[in-house]
Amino acid sequence: MAPRSDEQTLLLHKNNENEVPEVKPTSCSSDFVFKMLLLVLILTAASLSIAMLWNNSRSETYNLGKEMSATGSYKLVERQEGEAFWDAYSFYDGEDSLGSAGYNVYVSKKRAEELGIISTVPVEDSQASMLKMESTVNPHNTSAPRLSIRLEGKRRYNRGLFILHVKHMPTGCGVWPAFWLTDETVWPDHGEIDVLEGINTQATAKTALHTRESCSMYAHVPDYAKTGVWDRATGIPNTWTGEPDFETSKEADDCWASAAHQWYNQGCVATSSENNTSLGEPVNEANGGVYALEWDPANGCIKSWVFSTAGTEIPPNLQESMETASLKGDERTIPDTDSWGLPYAYFAIGPETGCSADHFQKMHLVFNLAFCGTVAGNRFAKDCPDLAQQYDQDGDSWATCDAYLKDNAMSLDEAYWLIHGVYVYQRGIE
Repeated sequence: MAPRSDEQTLLLHKNNENEVPEVKPTSCSSDFVFKMLLLVLILTAASLSIAMLWNNSRSETYNLGKEMSATGSYKLVERQEGEAFWDAYSFYDGEDSLGSAGYNVYVSKKRAEELGIISTVPVEDSQASMLKMESTVNPHNTSAPRLSIRLEGKRRYNRGLFILHVKHMPTGCGVWPAFWLTDETVWPDHGEIDVLEGINTQATAKTALHTRESCSMYAHVPDYAKTGVWDRATGIPNTWTGEPDFETSKEADDCWASAAHQWYNQGCVATSSENNTSLGEPVNEANGGVYALEWDPANGCIKSWVFSTAGTEIPPNLQESMETASLKGDERTIPDTDSWGLPYAYFAIGPETGCSADHFQKMHLVFNLAFCGTVAGNRFAKDCPDLAQQYDQDGDSWATCDAYLKDNAMSLDEAYWLIHGVYVYQRGIE
């Protein structure tokens, strides 16, 4: 709705006083002049709007080109540690999206503090602290959707090196945590990158990209560029019969959310070669780990690594980068991803690939903790077969997951984040 002018406000005020404003007749000529002036104003406004859109379009294209020329050394642009961590995010307040449909409701920062589901935890024998995020039951109805958190970064990115140092991540049946990049306002046009996504009790790390059409990794990623493998798509229902097809198995290397012969929104998914040691409970038992994503359009790739004592040790350069991030510029260790070894995930983007770099832009970081829903719910029967048999809802895996949560609302002891910090670097433009 457009704001009222002073004349409109005065007219409304007079009408409220039961005064009828005097309307004087006008001549045909004055009426014609008025209409012409109005037409000129409309055309002028339209021209200005088109010019602004054009300039914005040119600006976005130019900025993307500038991102493509960022080939210098990395510089720290965001350090999220201690109480400053919370300042980097806005708290989404409301129900989960239809696309996720988790059995949870996200709450504001104020409400999260009142419920005690976010806190800053001191590190023993240290001046450092960690960030804890969890969920709780609805105090008025314990079988209602859980009250949880979704943090959305305030800063937008077109490139960067994103490092998450986590001591504990949520895990367990019905649990669905994630650390990711997205621009949800125009999803999937500006892309989505899932850096860490836990599903029920799964223990193998994956990195997934979700995009608009025309973003495929097929024949553009050599095996020698990574240590991991592509996830696979199988069991897709037959178009004519609706029966699941388990005889056909395809690599999930097409990032388009609606790619043929893949599950809807499966995306292109790279899986860590460290099976059952790179996610969830094994990493928690090993005192945590580090998840790193390099989004580097200038060098034509997106890469990801996972390090923990349960699998590959944290490289010295990466460890020093995190430890010195709080120091002044010259005293910091600059991340050198070439010294970290091969990534487990490698995605080719940019010229001469199957995916232009502009599939990924203007994204911000997101932390969330969801339950059941379209992913953890639909996989509940497969990942947690004993519980699925106990709480079976006529073979409906998603409904069975919800039933389990309703009956075990107080027993999700491992469903919490405990984070040392998040560090974001960007290459200098040369």
